[in-house]
Amino acid sequence: MEEDIQTPTHCLAVEAVPALRWGSTISHVIMLAIFGVLYAISVYFSWWSWTHWIVYGFTGLTLISAVWSIGLRPVYFHKHFRYGVNDEFLQIKSGAFHESYELIPMAKIQAVSTNQGPILRRFGLYSLEIETMGSSHGIPALPKEVAIEVRNQIARYAKIREVDE
Repeated sequence: MEEDIQTPTHCLAVEAVPALRWGSTISHVIMLAIFGVLYAISVYFSWWSWTHWIVYGFTGLTLISAVWSIGLRPVYFHKHFRYGVNDEFLQIKSGAFHESYELIPMAKIQAVSTNQGPILRRFGLYSLEIETMGSSHGIPALPKEVAIEVRNQIARYAKIREVDE
């Protein structure tokens, strides 16, 4: 008789919400700056008036996207992202509106690594990248101790050896 696979219960760090918000804020500010430059160029070179409306439209869409990406998405992502690790499977569950549930066998995992960019570093977080033969999976925004523990646990279960260069 086979046992039931338990749903994943581990969640992301609370600091994931502000980290995701900062990343989205930076990207939206860059997009708005680009649209500002395009508008200034269109005014300076006296382009057709319809080009102004196109810039207005894209700026409006970017502002609507900013409300979702900065205000709502990080909260929903943190609330609905779960992961779990056992000796047979790595489980990743995400999504508030479109739920995704991935079940990755430990025998298929080839590599696991921790990554930290400047925004994650500011909040003391790491992301975990899990590589299989055909795809890549990720667990974002884990505290350093948890990320290293989960990385080592996956490596031990998948029998991955660290390569010294």
